[in-house]
Amino acid sequence: MTTDHSQIPFLDLSAGHAEVRAELDDAWQRVLASNRLVLGPEVEAFEAEFAAYCGAAHCIGVGNGLDALTLILRGLGIGAGDEVIVPANTCIATWLAVTHAGATPVPVEPDPETFNLDPTRVESALTPRTRAIMPVHLYGQPADVEPIAAIATRHRLAVVEDAAQAHGARYRGKRVGTLGIAGGFSFYPTKNLGAFGDAGAVVTDDAALAAHVRRWRNYGAHEKYRNEIAGVNSRLDELQAALLRVKLSRLDAWNRKRQVAAQRYRTLLVDVGVGLPAVPPWADPVWHLFVVRSPGRDRLRAALAAAGVETMVHYPIPPHRQPAYAALGPVEGSLPITERLHREVMSLPLWPQISEAQQLRVAEALREVIREVD
Repeated sequence: MTTDHSQIPFLDLSAGHAEVRAELDDAWQRVLASNRLVLGPEVEAFEAEFAAYCGAAHCIGVGNGLDALTLILRGLGIGAGDEVIVPANTCIATWLAVTHAGATPVPVEPDPETFNLDPTRVESALTPRTRAIMPVHLYGQPADVEPIAAIATRHRLAVVEDAAQAHGARYRGKRVGTLGIAGGFSFYPTKNLGAFGDAGAVVTDDAALAAHVRRWRNYGAHEKYRNEIAGVNSRLDELQAALLRVKLSRLDAWNRKRQVAAQRYRTLLVDVGVGLPAVPPWADPVWHLFVVRSPGRDRLRAALAAAGVETMVHYPIPPHRQPAYAALGPVEGSLPITERLHREVMSLPLWPQISEAQQLRVAEALREVIREVD
């Protein structure tokens, strides 16, 4: 084992914040001086800017990414008795959105190469109760939406994108979030476009859906004290919007740095002995995460930690095996591709400002621990 014990964190948010510290300070001071803290000019400006960035007609800021997806489904009238096709391999928030809308998530296995929803498996999972298909652009890699949309069109279903990890990614040249009826985004601090707390947004070209989501997020009211529906309180606040506007101006540049870092990993790790992520020709990923695979994942992680390299697992327990969904039906062994992925995946350190030297250190440590555990 190498004697270099320099610590490589999984994520360093401070590097990006240092680049825009003065602008963040200005944004905070601007909100402080305005005395407008909820649904004010900063939210309106961010909504216009993020809609334009995505290429959508409407953006509605909400409290978090889970609410974004839930409110889209509610806005489409999806609820009790309905089913929504979801990836079996995803963050549980995708499933929770369906549950919170009152519907039932129906899991479909992923493509083992891209980790995203496998379009060839979708149609066999449809029932007369299916109302929507919710592809996830997992780890910042666009899902193959075109064949999914064709299935949706044939069966008169909605396509709702979970774009929580894919800000700025493109599918066949088009920004994700605009490939279906609507897209839900999370601005959790670790995301490519991260706030300083929880935050989220819905983007859509559908004016009626946008209006419905706006009502839902604000107690069901378009105007103060006139509540048209029994809505919720899920509003993007002025401070988060102001800070997000600063980061949005850097998003493409930071995504390009992620792409350079991901390509460097792909070169450094080509013969190391771990499975590398596949990138289809139609995908332009933004590398929220760089995920590799190994049957000996847990041993590798422990050895890398001892060598000073921090890794993460996204996600150790698939949704269908969580206690929250014990009553849903799928049991251990029923979704073998998903279960294998969740046993094998490991996320390596990656952020826009990660240095070549740090990545070399990660690759060197990985090579050495594989040699030792083998």
